[in-house]
Amino acid sequence: MMSEPRLYQSIAAEIVALIEKGEFPPGSRLPGERDLAERLGVSRVTVREAEIALEAQGLITIKTGSGVYVKAKPSQAPGALPDVSAFDLTAARAVIEAEAAAMAASRITDAELEDLAGLIAAMVDPNSGEAAASEADRQFHLSIARIAGNPVVEHCVQLIWRMRNELPRVKQVYANVCHNDDDTRDEEHTRILDALRQRDPAAARLAMRNHFQRLFESMLEATENEALAEIRRRTQQDRERFRAATGH
Repeated sequence: MMSEPRLYQSIAAEIVALIEKGEFPPGSRLPGERDLAERLGVSRVTVREAEIALEAQGLITIKTGSGVYVKAKPSQAPGALPDVSAFDLTAARAVIEAEAAAMAASRITDAELEDLAGLIAAMVDPNSGEAAASEADRQFHLSIARIAGNPVVEHCVQLIWRMRNELPRVKQVYANVCHNDDDTRDEEHTRILDALRQRDPAAARLAMRNHFQRLFESMLEATENEALAEIRRRTQQDRERFRAATGH
């Protein structure tokens, strides 16, 4: 189960709900920070953090000196990948890949266990480059989906990995987080393998779910740090403009 959302995330969700209800249609300008803060019962800083998070997700555009505008959803060509956030994708993975692991636990062979162990070894091999380690990670998850024995589940996981690697915003978030948590990620893959080796579906499901819950929390922390850094940057810009305008 995911942890309680931070306040700015709850406010961001409320703003998204208002957009989806049609109160703020695509292209329209959101109310100012003060008005939104009063309406939602929070501080202007919280509204600003929520808007920065929504901008990072591609839902709004912040135009300095003009306001905040709702972005239009791009039309999708047949077969095109949906424009999802890294958070939405990770939440889906926690459900779909956890069940794939549970299904695989009752079907996996000794040879398949050895193959997965080899992929973990490739992930942690100091002589492997980052690209090779990432490919081993991908093959680890795709192998478990294949072993699960359901072609629909396997197709879903393949599609998930396409979104993870081909959607620029998602790819960037994963790259930022995974670059800093190699040791934790390797330990989590080992726990998944241990549960599969025990042929324990419940343990395999839990190990995979815990892997994605920790990843989700790391993403939240990284996004919060980026939002705070952006607020500081914009505050400094406002301070410098004030000094330039007043001669102080």
